[in-house]
Amino acid sequence: MRLATYEHGGTVRAGVVSGDGVHAFAAGVTTLDLARGGLPAALEAGAAALGWPAVPLAEVRLLPPLEPPSIRDFVAFEEHVEGMVAPGSVPPEWYEAPTFYFTNPAALVGAHDDVPVPPGSRSFDFELEVAAVLGPDAIFGYTIMNDWSARDLQRREMRVNLGPAKGKDSATTLGPWLVTADELEPYRDADGFLALAMRVAVNDVEVGQDLLSNMGWPFEELVAYAGRGTRLRAGDVLGSGTCGNGGCLAELWGRRGEEQPPPLQPGDVVEMTVEGVGTIRNTVVPGGVLPPVRPARRRPRNRLQPERT
Repeated sequence: MRLATYEHGGTVRAGVVSGDGVHAFAAGVTTLDLARGGLPAALEAGAAALGWPAVPLAEVRLLPPLEPPSIRDFVAFEEHVEGMVAPGSVPPEWYEAPTFYFTNPAALVGAHDDVPVPPGSRSFDFELEVAAVLGPDAIFGYTIMNDWSARDLQRREMRVNLGPAKGKDSATTLGPWLVTADELEPYRDADGFLALAMRVAVNDVEVGQDLLSNMGWPFEELVAYAGRGTRLRAGDVLGSGTCGNGGCLAELWGRRGEEQPPPLQPGDVVEMTVEGVGTIRNTVVPGGVLPPVRPARRRPRNRLQPERT
């Protein structure tokens, strides 16, 4: 079942997507509510909603499928690490345990929304991922995730051994909808991974393609690791991290030693398709102009107590 959040006629609703369009749930019901209630109840509610008239998809604006409590983004593809971090090799620490960072739930954009270039960035990039959404006791569903990245800002931040921060928090696309976990079980391979074909194109020219089953850990193990020593909540989003073989421009730059293909520019259209899930297509637009960031003051490290009168 495909669950969407959409805007139509100035009203935001959650609904079930069919071949006829999107069928609304009762007013006030959100996709996050459905995730919190668990998959069996959501499937039952979705089946009932399919009995209501549909609004054609061409008449709605698809929003991010849900407003998650948190977003963790992993780096689960060995080939991506090999291209990004150390071309030709992978740090041994990567193999020891999954690694993730937290990104900004307030910066989500929809499947076809415009995406501004972050302020101050001249090296804008996409990242092709799949994200899992948690239910109360298991993975509830999956969606496509584009972890938009300002590589120049990110590189500066990472040199301080902290982050990423502003290099990542301007926009994250989730969409086009949330596919419930039962729909993707037929794609599971003998090792427990979802063998979904993933593709990304810029201006209708394919840049990268991979299989989701090339992850180093299945999603269930990412969930288990994320929950060690802490509490996960229904609706939490866990990104797979960028796939290999051109899942982002920076991986190609690392392998080629130059920024080719070039960074994204206003007017570029990035389209991502994941088998069994759908397609998202966002246009890059100019960002806002902000004043330069004020650098830290340089000062003597005086340890003496100042005199007071």
